[in-house]
Amino acid sequence: MSLYSLIQPALFRLEPETAHNLTLSGLNTLHTLGLSGLITPSIAHDPRTVMGLTFPNPVGLAAGMDKNGDCINGMASLGFGFIEIGTITPLPQAGNPKPRLFRLPVAQGIINRMGFNNEGVDRLIANVTSAGFKGILGINIGKNATTPIEKAADDYLICLRKVYAHASYITVNISSPNTKNLRQLQDETALDDLLAQLKAEQQRLADVHGKYVPIALKIAPDMQNEQVAQIARLLIKHCIDGVIATNTTLSREGVENIPHGSETGGLSGAPVREKSVEIIRQLAAEFKACAGQGIAPPIIGLGGILNGDDAAEKISAGATLVQIYTGLIYKGPALVADCARAIRNLNHPTR
Repeated sequence: MSLYSLIQPALFRLEPETAHNLTLSGLNTLHTLGLSGLITPSIAHDPRTVMGLTFPNPVGLAAGMDKNGDCINGMASLGFGFIEIGTITPLPQAGNPKPRLFRLPVAQGIINRMGFNNEGVDRLIANVTSAGFKGILGINIGKNATTPIEKAADDYLICLRKVYAHASYITVNISSPNTKNLRQLQDETALDDLLAQLKAEQQRLADVHGKYVPIALKIAPDMQNEQVAQIARLLIKHCIDGVIATNTTLSREGVENIPHGSETGGLSGAPVREKSVEIIRQLAAEFKACAGQGIAPPIIGLGGILNGDDAAEKISAGATLVQIYTGLIYKGPALVADCARAIRNLNHPTR
């Protein structure tokens, strides 16, 4: 029995957002005291180069868990191959009214309508600097709720400029369902324009800073085949360095009749697994069909990973790396090692 399995019942008796904040504080304390090993299984070194970066293992922490970069080293001590923090916005914002985070234990899912609550990009940069983390760090950027959707690019560019020097890679989040009209940016014309502006600024910043920081796009699972195809073509057209598939879903399939299943927000965890895998498969197929038109970006698989088999499924579908979030809440730190082991066995079955 793991230490987390002993702690989890007490955490689940707390209001979810309170439990979340307490967990981050606890991880920081364990790291500071040098006791992270009490909850972290050893993870074999299994490096791979993606987006020009060398990841020590293919299992990462998804954005949303540590929005402000308050717990970078604590999270890294769990054995992740990379950490993604955010989503961050130019200005601090409180997010949506509470309660806004709901567990669905029977479905191993979570519904959230957080609304990009964060302390602003400047606070995140201060936290990153203070952490002194030397591993792969992704920074996830978004727009403020008060910024009109027509001006969304301005917010992304502000964040891009500010975090560029501090990130290993930067994720552009246009797929949260909890910021009004944000998913409109996935439409072909809007996305074409946004990616063109981001790519031009990335190239300028690379010259200014003397280093190239990759950009990844985070997309939703709630798309029809043609929209996935459009996004795939635009990613290649604009030489975007990676794509994260997927964010949370608006679907309530499979959770309609359970407590909190009808809450507004994005659904994550086991109920989104199949949707995420299908988007990954579609992206991989579209990239293959577009061969010769440009370099296809690697896919980072996210959504519904509750065990090692789920992680391996993402890789088999076409992903190169995976990220976890909701599964960590239900399974604890052992999930990181389980996923890393399953992917390693998939690639090296005789080891």
